Amino acid sequence: MNTTDSVGKQADGARADGRSQDDAWAVMERFYAAEAAYVAAGGIGKADYDEVAAYLDPEVVLHQAPGLPFTGTGTWRGRDGMERFLATFSEVWESMEFLEQEHWGAGDTVVVRNRVRFRARSTGQEVDTLIMQLITVRNGRMLECRPFYWDPSAIADACAYRPHGDGVD
Repeated sequence: MNTTDSVGKQADGARADGRSQDDAWAVMERFYAAEAAYVAAGGIGKADYDEVAAYLDPEVVLHQAPGLPFTGTGTWRGRDGMERFLATFSEVWESMEFLEQEHWGAGDTVVVRNRVRFRARSTGQEVDTLIMQLITVRNGRMLECRPFYWDPSAIADACAYRPHGDGVD
């Protein structure tokens, strides 16, 4: 008899829906749950990063667009880099809730459309926004992620954040 867990994974490593547990979308489902729990717990020093790191390839690279309160240099490398990114991200956001998710792709690559509600720590303001992500997975772990934010100004406004050089004092 095959049993399934909350994401439909069977005890033999297959999934009830016929996909491999190492399929890019299956990996991302588990990563998103761990990421949201990490942020909600307060990030570095307050949350268990091992739950997140379990879904990251040792050579993972996150490419963030500049101009947002959590993007830093724009490129975050390795599990340590991802931990530093999530520490910054957790300082900015009090919570993140995935409201809708759609995905396209197969095997090692997936495009994910996330509708997410964030609550900013500094203002308490919520923002409901869309994020598209192009993700590559290797050996059941995220190798590369490129997120594209639908409305970066709404995110910056929720955090009362103004990037340098925007003319605002």
